[in-house]
Amino acid sequence: MTDLITYTLEDGIAVIKMDDGKANVLSPDMLDQLNAAFDKAETDEAVVILTGRDGGIFSGGYDLKIMMSGPEAAVALTCQGSRFALRLAQFPFPVIAATGGHAIAMGAFILLACDYRIGGDTGTKTGLNETQIGMTMHHFGIELAREFIPKHYLGRSMINGEIFGPKDAKDAGYYDMLADKDAVMQTAYGAAKMMTMLNMRAFKGTKRKSRKALIAKLEWAISEDEKMSVLE
Repeated sequence: MTDLITYTLEDGIAVIKMDDGKANVLSPDMLDQLNAAFDKAETDEAVVILTGRDGGIFSGGYDLKIMMSGPEAAVALTCQGSRFALRLAQFPFPVIAATGGHAIAMGAFILLACDYRIGGDTGTKTGLNETQIGMTMHHFGIELAREFIPKHYLGRSMINGEIFGPKDAKDAGYYDMLADKDAVMQTAYGAAKMMTMLNMRAFKGTKRKSRKALIAKLEWAISEDEKMSVLE
């Protein structure tokens, strides 16, 4: 299996970097390796920075070759990705997304599932293009978007499939902070160092309590999506 993920740990901060040499598509192999890396981070009790290759794309979303190979494979991959995003939404340690590149479709949903999101302030495109490419949004995506995207951006994002530049992407809830493209990782390290000072027992408990209803809703959404015979 090709290594699509690198994992480094220093001073309680784990950097998990996606790099398939192209668009960091979310294939079964990529998702399996992401889960393995988060297993390590959980064991290491680390604050996580999730990123793409230096200065490059965060993720272009699902592997379209698999999505187009048949309905069974498409539904399976969609649900695998949803379960990973659900894991991020309830991960017991802080997860910071850091990207100086594009985050499209499921790549953007992964941003939304992280605890803190830092994006480059120039040249990036972020958004949900499912309706552009002929996909009806799955239940999981709808519920996650409803939680984190402000109402006045929700229709533009989820129904219209609008892709945003950096400032609008921040206003639409995809990012908490924008930084110079060359300073995204430095900014992420600064945020991660501050988060290492949190009481992690309190962080975990507060995250769990505050997201109890959301997690139940997302689990329901995945169960509904698993019943699909085709992605319309």
